[in-house]
Amino acid sequence: MAVLVTGGAGYIGSHTVLALTDRGEKVVVLDNMSTGFSSAVPTTVPLVVGDMGDEALVKATVAEHGIDAIIHFAAKIVVPESVSDPLGYYLNNTVKSRALIAAAVESGVKHIIFSSTAAVYGEPDVERVAEETPTDPVSPYGRSKLMTEWMLRDASRAHPLGYVVLRYFNVAGADPKGRTGQSTPRATHLIKVACQTALGQRPYLEVFGTDFPTPDGSCLRDYIHVSDLARAHVQALDHLRGGGENLTLNCGYGQGYSVLDVVETVKKVSGVDFEVRMAPRRAGDPASIVATGEKVRATLGWTPELDDLSTIVAHALAWERHLTTPNAR
Repeated sequence: MAVLVTGGAGYIGSHTVLALTDRGEKVVVLDNMSTGFSSAVPTTVPLVVGDMGDEALVKATVAEHGIDAIIHFAAKIVVPESVSDPLGYYLNNTVKSRALIAAAVESGVKHIIFSSTAAVYGEPDVERVAEETPTDPVSPYGRSKLMTEWMLRDASRAHPLGYVVLRYFNVAGADPKGRTGQSTPRATHLIKVACQTALGQRPYLEVFGTDFPTPDGSCLRDYIHVSDLARAHVQALDHLRGGGENLTLNCGYGQGYSVLDVVETVKKVSGVDFEVRMAPRRAGDPASIVATGEKVRATLGWTPELDDLSTIVAHALAWERHLTTPNAR
């Protein structure tokens, strides 16, 4: 059997493809290449260029490759953009996910692992977010993801379809072996942007909001290394294949760092004291969101291996340096 990875040419998807192929899994990638890179997909992995909302294409791919599980990453992910283009986000993240789930059910796919987000919690009034924390997303991005969670839950009740929902906190870093990383030139991820600034690719770094109710006034986030997150997907797949129950899990380390903490860490690791400018808050940004991180460890046996902010930054910085070399993507 094989695993279909939607959005497998993108950032988190490509790391998960590597984690799967590293252990000998047969993998197929489906990506429309709007933000993905063919060079991020191993040459041994078939790349189907197309839309995850194309039910006929999905069903044909499942049949051709003997797909028994889907890991679903394909999505739009920029919170402020979702505020300005809500219908685009509901189309891509919700409507097309519905089509993907329908194709999976009709094709007899048994397992789906869904890439969700901590944005489903909105602005929680707790210091650490658990899976039982009420969901109350404040952006169309968060709502579009939560709707897909609901569809999976309901589809699983009506059909023989098992699922694991993984709610990501802030994903950063790059493959420690340098095989892939965050390659989108204008990505909005803080650590990537800070590394680009340290390397002189941006004239300055903007900190959006300094008046949040946090220790230093900047947003507080739980940063998780992308390779640790990729392993969580592999272990979720093992859980489902072993007959495990449906799960919804937070993926974070349980340690919060402020935007200013991250900026100082990037300066320290890079050795560059780059310019930082303070800017107004962005729409849809909660003040603080940090996971408890307990349930994913207990249910999947997941143990972080790269839970150190300096390590995350060092790997991200190495990837940004790689992208500056000739012929790099």
